[in-house]
Amino acid sequence: MRRSDLPNVGAPDPELQTSPIVAHSAGEELQAVDPGVQPDEAVESGVCYFNGEEYRVGEYVCAGDELLLCDKGGVWVRKGSCYQ
Repeated sequence: MRRSDLPNVGAPDPELQTSPIVAHSAGEELQAVDPGVQPDEAVESGVCYFNGEEYRVGEYVCAGDELLLCDKGGVWVRKGSCYQ
């Protein structure tokens, strides 16, 4: 069953601001999912953006079937599936 307690943000819209999505947490070596994505001002501010919406560090969202965590450094970290 899909988690209904988290925002469903859909797929990233290239026309809107979205923070980088990485495969590992900040305590590990970060690997950008899209190597062409460069960190932006979100890295300095401690927030993440998804399709223009701002999220605080520690917040989770569902992007399609994927569970993402807004981590320190202003990046999204893949945390598994949005299905329980």
